[in-house]
Amino acid sequence: MTKGEAAPAATAEQGARNLLVRVAAALVLAPLAIAAAYAGGWLWGFLVTFAAVGLYVEWLTVVDARTPRLMAVGIATLFGAAASLEIGQIGATCVMVAIGIVGAALLSPYRSGWAALGGCYAFVALVASIAVRFDPVWGFTALMFVLLIVWVTDIGGYFAGRGIGGPKLWPRVSPKKTWAGAIGGFAASVAVAAGFAAFGLGKTGPILLLGALLSIASQFGDLFESAVKRRFGVKDSSHIIPGHGGLLDRLDGFVAAIMLAAIFGFLRGGVDGVGRGLMVW
Repeated sequence: MTKGEAAPAATAEQGARNLLVRVAAALVLAPLAIAAAYAGGWLWGFLVTFAAVGLYVEWLTVVDARTPRLMAVGIATLFGAAASLEIGQIGATCVMVAIGIVGAALLSPYRSGWAALGGCYAFVALVASIAVRFDPVWGFTALMFVLLIVWVTDIGGYFAGRGIGGPKLWPRVSPKKTWAGAIGGFAASVAVAAGFAAFGLGKTGPILLLGALLSIASQFGDLFESAVKRRFGVKDSSHIIPGHGGLLDRLDGFVAAIMLAAIFGFLRGGVDGVGRGLMVW
């Protein structure tokens, strides 16, 4: 075998190993997320809060604005916002969010705008995730709908992108993503939405449209995080998840999708009926 022939073989072998690691990590993390989502309440709240803290810390690390004071204020207000939201104290939640974001801007010795944006990002992930699950009747269904849409968008995009290839989606931001992957992920999300409709978990037209919009939001969330990392010359936000990188790398699509889902649900169902507002049309 020549040197030129050995390089593609080594790349293919490395790709196969990376895929196995990704699958193994997903087989551990996905059931954990589903179990916590099903339990709801404080268990889901704790999981989401720790994830939001991780997102915040990784963001500050990526944009090179991480300081002990900044992390302390952010973590304290994230836990405070989660506790307030779980007991239905919306006013206190808003106060905690405001303190966290303004505190990030004021306490950051440099790149205060990026630090504040990181606070917004973490608080959006936290509040939206808890709000969608809060509805005791439709919360779990709504949350699983969002999770499945994000997961199949990622999986469909991965296999369609690697299997088909073709023109790049946005090479300046994410060199590996292709139009084939984007379309493959989108098609997979529509199929999942059709499955929900087939089981009577939403009207066909609205649920298909919602699935499509959440899939697009998920892909934009992925591109947004890639753009931030490229802006600061960072490849992975961390290495906390084997085969996936950091929490930012893994949850970027979910943050965008859950934010859009929470907005739709809130506009239609109010504060206490976000899940119902999202699923019942």
